[in-house]
Amino acid sequence: MAPALPEARDRVSGTFRNAARPWISGGARLIPWRRPSLARSPAVRGAGSEEPALASSNDRRRVLLLTGASRGIGHATVKRFSAAGWRVITCSRHPFPENCPWEMGPEDHLQVDLSNAADTVRGVREVAERLAAEGGLLHALVNNAGISPKGPEGERLGALTTEYEDWARVFQVNFFAPILLARGLCDELTRARGSIVNVTSIAGSRVHPFAGAAYGTSKAALAGLTREMAADFGPLGVRVNAISPGEIDTSILSPGTDKLVEQIPQRRLGTPDEVAKAIYFLCIEASSYVNGAELHINGGQHV
Repeated sequence: MAPALPEARDRVSGTFRNAARPWISGGARLIPWRRPSLARSPAVRGAGSEEPALASSNDRRRVLLLTGASRGIGHATVKRFSAAGWRVITCSRHPFPENCPWEMGPEDHLQVDLSNAADTVRGVREVAERLAAEGGLLHALVNNAGISPKGPEGERLGALTTEYEDWARVFQVNFFAPILLARGLCDELTRARGSIVNVTSIAGSRVHPFAGAAYGTSKAALAGLTREMAADFGPLGVRVNAISPGEIDTSILSPGTDKLVEQIPQRRLGTPDEVAKAIYFLCIEASSYVNGAELHINGGQHV
């Protein structure tokens, strides 16, 4: 049974566009949300305002909140943004490893279980508290965390072989957690005129030989959610886009991936850094008029 989410009127409560409705079985409800006021938001205050405008993004260090940062695409994203001078706050269900050489890791790491809705809400509040000391600004949210359960022998789980509990857990991490984070941190993103990047997958648009049915459908849903979010967050000055990686050369490649290379027009695997560069592009001014897009990073595999 899914945990019931708190409904107290705090920073993640209020009233959503329509009244909150049951979300998933067990009585859990979508966290109500209060739309930030454009008239009072310092990030979008126009000329002639009596209050001073927010300092430009060049006057303070930009902040990224990243889920799924421990390896592969996530790790490359940490390096890409950090090299550009960003502060990177990472999220993981595990505590920060003591042997990790990352200098600011412990201070900028959040231990949170994204498969648990209530704990995700707690994580939102903790992130907001950390950001408050620097003006309550969040310049980018990258929803990279994703899970894809396998069978006892490491086999792909299809629609007939995936248990309900696995469906629920996959969708909680891959689909519900991104919107919980985005809605809960909407004020911080609005102040910074920030950007949200959802990491989907080529498995969301076709049946994949290795990714399971729950994973593929959750990524398809996330692609649809990206369009909805782009429409709803856009008027707040927040852009929402997605990147859809194909076969990327990471440590978690499934056996037989090399055979898929023959189907890729560029005849090679992608690298995590190539994906990280695309994520970075969607979070800076170079993509200031890109909203609601899904960028395919797969060497032409989708054509």
